[in-house]
Amino acid sequence: MNQVQQLDSSLERAVEAYNLATVKLNRVRADLKANHVQLRIAKQSLKRAQAALSARLVSLYTSDGQSDSLEVLLGASSLDDLVNRFNTANRISAQDSTVLGQVRHYDNEVKAREVRLKHANAEAAALVRERASEQASIQGQLAARRALLTSIHGEIAHLRAQEAARQAELRRELAARVAAQQQQAPAAAISSTVAPVSSSSGGSSRSGSVGPAPPPSHSSVVSVAMRYLGTPYVWGGASPSGFDCSGLVMYAFAQVGVSLPHSSYAQYGMGSPVSRDQLQPGDVVFFDGLGHVGIYVGGGSFIHAPHTGDVVKISSISGWYASTYVGARRM
Repeated sequence: MNQVQQLDSSLERAVEAYNLATVKLNRVRADLKANHVQLRIAKQSLKRAQAALSARLVSLYTSDGQSDSLEVLLGASSLDDLVNRFNTANRISAQDSTVLGQVRHYDNEVKAREVRLKHANAEAAALVRERASEQASIQGQLAARRALLTSIHGEIAHLRAQEAARQAELRRELAARVAAQQQQAPAAAISSTVAPVSSSSGGSSRSGSVGPAPPPSHSSVVSVAMRYLGTPYVWGGASPSGFDCSGLVMYAFAQVGVSLPHSSYAQYGMGSPVSRDQLQPGDVVFFDGLGHVGIYVGGGSFIHAPHTGDVVKISSISGWYASTYVGARRM
């Protein structure tokens, strides 16, 4: 079971690294799209400014008394050189200055955006490679985990049955308390909490019972998460058909109007920090070097999507979770 726990932890970190790479890649792709649009606009503006400059140079060349204009036109080796020569010919008007300024501005903008696009494309390519590497890592770790689980399949099935029975009891108890609270005080917010429950699938018994209810400001996201107890873990999942840990947190908060990224690492940068002794239901709790995340429900327990082969469940911040606890954020 310790080996399984270690593999689960390693796998979860790989999944969340994959999710973080996906968040970064989506951001880079959005920037690429915006830059392509702006580059196209800048090139069109440059083309119009160059046309205006060309017309002005032709006018200078063909007008009387402008013998030095031939030097300006024929002596230039590039657009930049032509603009510089024309600018220093000591006979430009205010209109000429405007045309020159437009050509220079749009020429510089096109060059700068082409450089940005080159860098963004390189960054996107690197992120694609990173995603592929993380995906290969996940697949390899899944294979190792399946092999290990197969070797202890009988014992795992027994332990899972015990855990499922405990989770069902917790769910019934919590639902009954919530219903009772609503009947007794319809105007009051749901404030039930869940007693700590063993996070191990090793069959240790649950202690305590459902206690006082959570504050109304935090109960909504807890209620949302409760609806998906029993939903299977799916790496990369962020819908009722399957969740990974950060996908569950992102989805639950989206239902109450709070937008979060699909990555435990990125989620840790959101909201404000909360000390462990000040945790309230609805706070987001992080473990294992930010490789795992869940939603605190009170009483030292939290709802989360643990790992491949498991389901969304209620666990206690004790044992392994206590030893790998990183911190919490209030969104």
